[in-house]
Amino acid sequence: MNELAARREVVETALALSQSKLSPGRSGNVSRRWKNGMLVTPSGMAYDEIGEDDIVFVGPRGGVAKASRKPSSEWRFHLAIYGERADAGGVVHSHSLFATTLACARKNIPAFHYMVAVAGGADIPLVPYATFGTEALSRNVVAGLKERNACLMANHGQIALGPTPAAALELAQEVETLAAQYVRVLSLGEVHVLDAAEMRKVVKRFKSYGQEAQKG
Repeated sequence: MNELAARREVVETALALSQSKLSPGRSGNVSRRWKNGMLVTPSGMAYDEIGEDDIVFVGPRGGVAKASRKPSSEWRFHLAIYGERADAGGVVHSHSLFATTLACARKNIPAFHYMVAVAGGADIPLVPYATFGTEALSRNVVAGLKERNACLMANHGQIALGPTPAAALELAQEVETLAAQYVRVLSLGEVHVLDAAEMRKVVKRFKSYGQEAQKG
């Protein structure tokens, strides 16, 4: 893939994020690993107004060309994720309604449903609060994603990663669906959580799920 196509991929994912209603207004951001750095959405611009030239290349140490747009205020945790997760090709951050509701209540998403394993483990963790755009938040996020592909951020929102930006967005949509279901379960009273042994079996089965796994 050439750079123009990679930039277009980020734009298309950002538009899909906006159209999915996962992130209201100008909130949320999208990135893609590129060479030794990443391509990320610009700060404060409406998704339906951005083009390929507005996508910002951020170098491995956070450097940005003088002629570039200002990158998303959350560029630090995007870059930190790529530094720690070699399998990450795309990252999506959103303020989706139900995931953010749980994040503000400081609740993780436990194994109330086996589909929680879609994020790579027995829960979707909650990482501690830190001011947006800071190194402290980056450290919290990297720790939360060490063994998971998605997490909630206290009093903030959610993050999902994948091999591509589109895959990261698909996971973010799954997380939001699970969050909505969990909020409703909580309103009914007792939550029945699947045990660790069962979730280990589910995670293992997920690794062989789908057509690509069959080809492998």
